[in-house]
Amino acid sequence: MTIEQQLENYKKGFPYLKVISAATPARGILVLNEDDKKKALEVCNAFQGSIVKFVPASGAASRMFKDLFEAKDALEAGNEVSADSPAGKFLANVEKFPFYCPEKFAGKDSKGVLEVVLTDKGLNYGAKPKGQLLFHSYPEEVRTAFEEHLVEGAMYAKTQGSDVVKMHFTVSLEHMEGFVTLLDSVKAKYEERFGCQYQIAFSTQKAETDMIAVNEDNTPFLKEDGQPLFRPGGHGALLSNLNDTVGDVVVVKNIDNVVKEGLIDETVNWKKILIGTLLGVQGKVFEYLRKMDECQGCCNDLCDEIEKFLDDTFCVKLPADLPAEKRCEYLRGKLNRPVRVCGMVKNEGEPGGGPYVVYDSDGSTSLQILEGAQLNTKDAAVEALVKEATHFNPVDLVCSYVDYKGGKFDLSQYTDPATGFISSKSYQGRKLKAQELPGLWNGSMSNWNTLFVEVPLITFNPVKTVLDLLRKEHCSE
Repeated sequence: MTIEQQLENYKKGFPYLKVISAATPARGILVLNEDDKKKALEVCNAFQGSIVKFVPASGAASRMFKDLFEAKDALEAGNEVSADSPAGKFLANVEKFPFYCPEKFAGKDSKGVLEVVLTDKGLNYGAKPKGQLLFHSYPEEVRTAFEEHLVEGAMYAKTQGSDVVKMHFTVSLEHMEGFVTLLDSVKAKYEERFGCQYQIAFSTQKAETDMIAVNEDNTPFLKEDGQPLFRPGGHGALLSNLNDTVGDVVVVKNIDNVVKEGLIDETVNWKKILIGTLLGVQGKVFEYLRKMDECQGCCNDLCDEIEKFLDDTFCVKLPADLPAEKRCEYLRGKLNRPVRVCGMVKNEGEPGGGPYVVYDSDGSTSLQILEGAQLNTKDAAVEALVKEATHFNPVDLVCSYVDYKGGKFDLSQYTDPATGFISSKSYQGRKLKAQELPGLWNGSMSNWNTLFVEVPLITFNPVKTVLDLLRKEHCSE
């Protein structure tokens, strides 16, 4: 995207998506029965291709410790911390956290404890990424979130017939050395424990995906040296990293969504179910495309069958004004694209975007994961649709961008550039407006074929704040 286009986006903003309905089990979310799950597991276990686990690892975990930073400031100003506040609960339970170490914390008052956790006087967790933080305690060891991904990957991402486990982590440049050091320190231990050989790749968000920042009047924001300020383009910028990742199936999961090993079986089982479901639906797509190749001209009966398949599987309805003579070509275009299966959990108040059926720009319909900023909730009709939503997005994706001839799709050709985000930020105390690329699982995958599948809540265990580490999925107490 050119700078000129980015500046134009600031002036015009991004349009709201035209929503038809929330995706629900009635239409848009597949609820698998026991036979469906069994067949999907069989397909996954028989798969001979390569699986790669792709983990967008965060920058600094400062938002995870926001409440602790505020409490530290309050204490330094001579104020007290309420026992009922998040920081008060943290201080009362500090010994339960996996990073607690008597040698570091003994004898410290509340301010001292927070300094140990947050600053370079101790653990410096306020400046480290989530992947490098100790998340879980075990009788024999403590593990970081990064290590838990290694454990999980060994359980479902092993290439059939070999012991290779391929994983790709996107990390911030300033944290790259720490991740490499961490991997070097634990790799041999987990390879021996799980009988595997890790092939771990790291990459950073590419500088060319940075977006220009602007002042509140939409003129370029200039730094002290007179040069324009560019900011990272959000997780949508990682589409380029994903595009560079080679695998027949690529599993996408956030760095903070892990669980203790004793509770991991259901997560692994469902990941295999999603992989098998993807392979099954992809196989059907490939079958239809090969049949279309065999047709001399257009076969109306086949096109009728494909049209029904697209509607039943991906909620894709053709534009009402599509000319009959264009239908065959249009159906081929709708079939021949990347595919993803997205786990969706029942909405029980967790944060996250949601699954919807929407109108696309050409008048067709599709399944999309939408964030709140993409919905015009001031419109009463849209607000009513949002209230009807039954599920939300835990970022649990199984993807394939291999085409039916064995080639690879260029993912940059399947995005919707009109679905970015604009937010208010600051730089050295000065207000600015920042733009993000279409989200990786939002607009960056808008033109993929999408299937939503209901998964149990136990598969979603994010750590958004430090107190989440006290949940039973992360804490043994």
